[in-house]
Amino acid sequence: MRRRTLLKGGLAAPLLPWGLSACSGSGGAENPYLQANFGPVAAETTASGLQVTGTIPPELSGRFLRNGPNPGPDVDVDNYHWFTGRGMVHGVRLDAGRAEWYRSRFVGGSHANTSVIGHGGRTMAIVESGGLPQDLSYTLDSIGDNTSIGTGFTAHPKLDPDTGELHAICYDWAELRDHVRYVVVDANGEWADEMDIPMNGMSMIHDMSLTKSYAIVFDLPVTLSLVALGMGASFPFRWDTEHEPRIGLIPRHGDVEDMIWCPMTPNYSYHPMNAYEDENGNVVIDICRYERMFDQDTLGPFGDSDPRLDRWTVNPNTRTVSETTIDERPQEFPRCHPALNGKPYQYGYTVAVEGYSFPSIYKHDLRSGKATAFSVGPGRHSAEPVFIPRDGATAEDDGYLMTYVYDSAKNTSDLLILDAQDLTRPALAQVHLPDRVPYGFHGNWVSDTDVPPNV
Repeated sequence: MRRRTLLKGGLAAPLLPWGLSACSGSGGAENPYLQANFGPVAAETTASGLQVTGTIPPELSGRFLRNGPNPGPDVDVDNYHWFTGRGMVHGVRLDAGRAEWYRSRFVGGSHANTSVIGHGGRTMAIVESGGLPQDLSYTLDSIGDNTSIGTGFTAHPKLDPDTGELHAICYDWAELRDHVRYVVVDANGEWADEMDIPMNGMSMIHDMSLTKSYAIVFDLPVTLSLVALGMGASFPFRWDTEHEPRIGLIPRHGDVEDMIWCPMTPNYSYHPMNAYEDENGNVVIDICRYERMFDQDTLGPFGDSDPRLDRWTVNPNTRTVSETTIDERPQEFPRCHPALNGKPYQYGYTVAVEGYSFPSIYKHDLRSGKATAFSVGPGRHSAEPVFIPRDGATAEDDGYLMTYVYDSAKNTSDLLILDAQDLTRPALAQVHLPDRVPYGFHGNWVSDTDVPPNV
């Protein structure tokens, strides 16, 4: 194995969202979002000649990428929020059955620490609330801010698999206090359209959904707290009992005056699994739901309530939302087949949540109601599972699940490749990495067809 490790300079005062600065350490009580595998990895790494257990499917040519926070050494321990660390992108390049390299790189420029995508021939690190996408080279070095899609973007754009467009709900509490932007980016990665959506206050809108007819806004009761902001909170959003929770349906071929708002019960949700329109014209949304967020635990998402998998059925005619539970077990980071985003589907995938542990991957059959699980093993913890369809597949679940798995005994991580059709099988392959990949947040498989190696 050949390995090069670089210590990145300038980490003493990492850029936090919205121009806030990190404070020096207070030596206070332990912050769970700075402990164990939530803690930062301080150095960049380049490694080749990676060890592999099992067989990597030879058809997989591309990179498995993930972006997440890495706070500097002088953060205020009592005040540090998990969402505010400097971004670091981790990637493994696969080709012809080989694991060619592993790289981790700090994200430069704007505070893009939440996800990483390939679109329009570019690799981009992305974040919400005013942050610009950061263009990355194929080998994950930062190139510069991507200003072609506006002044700010989102952590979770949704791809229309039929048009190749990205759709995004973009909020920015510092600049857009009374509205959010609905932005469409074309298949070439260029700004194509935009609509301003008036809002009743500034909600934290982490994600959105897309269907054939609608873009969907989740206006839920976690809002900007001026009190928290005035007290110097590193992340100034709080649970807001006064804010009416509602779902907004934006007609994709209409105007803002045609928007449909539907009230619902109080909750917070980061991540929908998928959404689609049923035969009656209702909008069906499968989503991970929390009862409360940033109420008592103001440093991260796991202290106030556990996320469960729900189904929300929105009737645009009556403007009502019917809420049912698919699975009570705590789980997060839902994904589905990328070609079925916005369409009826059968299978979805999540990560089990047990306190601050992530021991299993769940596969949900949304038609039968059955769920199966893959345990990653004692002392091991999974991350978001990404589904990659097999070349020539005809069944929806014929493909692979990829995820990074942290091994606490070795204090390193593996790239895990599973047979998505049969989670009772052992992993098809494990690529053993020289370092650990911290928990959080999001990533994607970016094939060499989507972003070629020379980019």
